[in-house]
Amino acid sequence: MAHLTTNPADKERFLCIYPSYINSKKTLAEGRRIAAEKGVENPSCTEIRDVLVAAGLNVLVENKMYPREWNRDVQFRGRVRIQIKLEDGSLCQDKFSSSKYSKTDRRDIPVYDLSLIRDLWEGRVKKQKQRQKKEEERVSQSALARVDQQWQYRIACRKLKSAEVAALQCYLDRSCDQLHTLHNGTQCYLDRSCDQLHTLHDDTDTENNKFIFQLNGDKWMKLPEDLQFMTYLREWHIHATRIREIPAYIEAFVDLRVLDVPKNGLTKIPEEIGKLISLRELNVNYNKLRSIPAELGECENLERLEMTGNGSLSELPFELRSLQKLKHLDVSENRFASIPICVLRMENLTCLDISNNRLTDLPEDIDRLEALETLFLHRNRVRRVPMTMTNLVHLKMLVISADELYSIPSHIVDSPDIKLIRLYDNPISAPDEDVDEANVDAEVKDELEKEFMKTYIESLQDRDTQPMYTTKVSLSCLL
Repeated sequence: MAHLTTNPADKERFLCIYPSYINSKKTLAEGRRIAAEKGVENPSCTEIRDVLVAAGLNVLVENKMYPREWNRDVQFRGRVRIQIKLEDGSLCQDKFSSSKYSKTDRRDIPVYDLSLIRDLWEGRVKKQKQRQKKEEERVSQSALARVDQQWQYRIACRKLKSAEVAALQCYLDRSCDQLHTLHNGTQCYLDRSCDQLHTLHDDTDTENNKFIFQLNGDKWMKLPEDLQFMTYLREWHIHATRIREIPAYIEAFVDLRVLDVPKNGLTKIPEEIGKLISLRELNVNYNKLRSIPAELGECENLERLEMTGNGSLSELPFELRSLQKLKHLDVSENRFASIPICVLRMENLTCLDISNNRLTDLPEDIDRLEALETLFLHRNRVRRVPMTMTNLVHLKMLVISADELYSIPSHIVDSPDIKLIRLYDNPISAPDEDVDEANVDAEVKDELEKEFMKTYIESLQDRDTQPMYTTKVSLSCLL
């Protein structure tokens, strides 16, 4: 159909590019428009937009699906429009000449432009790899490993409760009494060891408590005013309060490593969280978050991220792809319709929990998660498992609901190295006279159910065989 306007600067006259046009993995029949050696591997609409914007071009992104694209997943949607000419007909940028076209292609696609875009894209990737290599060399030559070792030791000492220390002391005292008749000198040595152990634990707790801030209970409606001056803190633990937001002055806590703020009714995370370059653990479970700030992707040292039970959460910003050190991601009990694209770019992710969401299918490029070991997909409506999942050589456990599952690769079913757990989400429950379930809070029920599932699944890890169902199996015969 003819254009409604002849103005070359109107968006209706912009050049259209689908990701399939420059995808080196596509065939000509599937929509590739240039030579395979000049294309890039599985580009996304967002990546094309970023490269063109960096080149100084005027770009628009439209929510369109390429007609030849067979996969209807959200990550394959998108069309890019590029302004080539100004209102007077002159080129927007002279370096992007539109005079050279492919002889075999009748469409108005400048081959020279696509080559420059490819060079820009590969240049960005090369610079990013160089920065990562320099950072790894800097870390290897620094004292970070020793500091991390000391930090892990402190965490271990903190987990050793006073009751456990008392029990160990009693054991040593009892050993002293038994050995007193054999070696007189052993009594003094063990008593001294007990005293040193007890003193060491007390000193360690005292030292660690200086760097840890804890707040519990619904009586708290706001944070103490003096907290903003304690920038030396390394851990925040705020549980089940009525505090509705994290203050913006958190950006001053550059040494913060653990931010544990579940069950507080938080509605948003401040953008200043991107300043916490030392952050390693973030727990925002069972809050009321509607979105995640893109600045969280700047926390490059983050290793564990938990966002369970935020009912309105349905997407993650693409900038989170920068979390290349992330190993554990929990986004269960939300409204995700598919695995976010940024998650598929997290190459070091070993555990992904996206259970109890709205998934119906898995992306074909799920094999990007090369380091994945554990995948929780239960309480979704996944109908088929793609064949590409067999490329996950490190996969050890897959938990999936089998109510609507009709296709799964035989390699996953038969592999002795993969613990496959197929659950049915229609358990038969009996009424309990002692417990009035109507008075139990829904959030508490979800948390208890999640804890039960985790305990149940962990108990299956040491078994030689795994059950094919939990409480109910339906069999039918068609004659």
